[in-house]
Amino acid sequence: MKSSSRSLAGVLVAVLLFTGAVYAQTAQDEGSSNARVLDYIDHAWDTLSRSMNDCKSMGDIKVTTAPILYLPAGMPVPAAVANMQKHCNVQVKHLPRTIHQMGDVRVSEIPDEGLLYLPHPYVVPGGRFNEMYGWDSYFIVLGLVANHRMDLAEDMVENFFYEIDNYGAILNANRTYYLTRSQPPFLTSMIREVYEHQGGTPLSHKWLANAYSHAERDYALWTRVPHLAGNTGLARYSDVGTGPVPEMADDSRYYIDVIQWLIAHPAVHTTYLVKGPANPTSADATALAEKSCDIRASKLCANAHVGNEWLSSGFYHGDRAMRESGFDPAFRFGPFQGSTQDYAPVCLNSLLYKYARDMAHFATLLGRPAEARMWEQRAAARRKLINQYLWNSSTGMYYDYDFVTHQQSTYNYISAFYPLFAGAATREQADALEKHLSTFDHEGGLAMSDYDSGTQWDLPYGWAPTNWVTTQGLVNYGFMQDARRVSREFTSTIRQNFLRDGTIHEKYDVVNGSSNVQVATGYKSNVVGFGWTNAVYLKMSDLLDAQKSSDTRAVAATDTK
Repeated sequence: MKSSSRSLAGVLVAVLLFTGAVYAQTAQDEGSSNARVLDYIDHAWDTLSRSMNDCKSMGDIKVTTAPILYLPAGMPVPAAVANMQKHCNVQVKHLPRTIHQMGDVRVSEIPDEGLLYLPHPYVVPGGRFNEMYGWDSYFIVLGLVANHRMDLAEDMVENFFYEIDNYGAILNANRTYYLTRSQPPFLTSMIREVYEHQGGTPLSHKWLANAYSHAERDYALWTRVPHLAGNTGLARYSDVGTGPVPEMADDSRYYIDVIQWLIAHPAVHTTYLVKGPANPTSADATALAEKSCDIRASKLCANAHVGNEWLSSGFYHGDRAMRESGFDPAFRFGPFQGSTQDYAPVCLNSLLYKYARDMAHFATLLGRPAEARMWEQRAAARRKLINQYLWNSSTGMYYDYDFVTHQQSTYNYISAFYPLFAGAATREQADALEKHLSTFDHEGGLAMSDYDSGTQWDLPYGWAPTNWVTTQGLVNYGFMQDARRVSREFTSTIRQNFLRDGTIHEKYDVVNGSSNVQVATGYKSNVVGFGWTNAVYLKMSDLLDAQKSSDTRAVAATDTK
């Protein structure tokens, strides 16, 4: 009996030793793989960096016109630009007039698309996105700070100040065809990153005062027409342009695909289709411009019809507003987001709540207590409206609000977790919302929704920005186990796909853990690079490393007892 027991004990020891060896090897392999990803990201910042000294900054595969660089009206040509003009075969032009606010210069006044000048270096997302983008840049700044690239992070924030001064707003990106819209308001979050993480070289109060002044102007953009969500007191996404967007020239089937989908789904009732001539003449142009788009101003418009079915001007308004939201496209605001302009979104209004809280923080640091109180009052007022219009106490979930029909949406979307990121939820609301995390959580990370619409910002796709916003929100409210699980899931998806193809992508199929996306309609490619995914990988890795360090300290403390 004793011999049998010793034999069993020996087997158990052998199993434990083998299991420990397997775990050790797995950890070693994962560590080696992780090092390769981190090395890729470290080099990617330079690969993705652009400036007015660099010919590769000018490329734009989204349009077919020759490279043009536009300077603000009346601005002398900087030496770096003159050098670029000489060596990069690029034209240099000036905008037709000074811009004080968005819409002062119409895109129709700039028939030849081009890059808008920025004075400092910046990081682009990658692939077809060869410009400095609005909300991408917040996540890129997070990554730059994590990699101690503080000068480049500060340069990007300074470029946004320049955009506000010279182009009327923080733009979707620095191309002329983006002069009609902004992107989700992350400026104060970026300011905090560069101001609070300088690592021994703190920025001055003078710099913060300048940042505060520019942020005031950016906030104002969202509290006036056309960004007012009816009479709700909340904000919406909108775009001051009309018709199809020029940057879709390299995917000219997009609008045709939308029309064909709408034709194929007659039971889905929208106002997105209107009748028009299949072969329009110049005499038809005025009528089409009124109810659809202007065939005289846009080749995309002229081709965007299937027989006598055309997209309505209202759809194009929604399509443009969708692009300002960054979620392009999904079915959250109707098919292909065609009614985006009719909604007060959870994401936007949560960001504006955080914006006001950040401004109160800056005002306090600057010794302006009255202004700090004003910003806190603005934040409190928006939080009250968020609770009134966007919180559903019955389901314990945040939903967007259609202020045209006066109805709350029922579309489950990952943006419901933005109030956690912004700190706008109460403890009770956060506890209720956390129970809905499983709606979006998959082995590969968090999906955008629970509805597979065939578009890239719905199920089964997960994106770095919303995975991080949700993760940070979970951290803010103490849901550390959830935050770490999501971080493990999403970083594992990025890492495993990197090991297969040596690249990092803009989006992933988180249901299947793959970068091989199968988008049915809309953007069908999966761009590599990729700025915000690189950054979120770093942030999630830091979160997981902090847990490993904590676990190691706990084990060490136990061993000494």
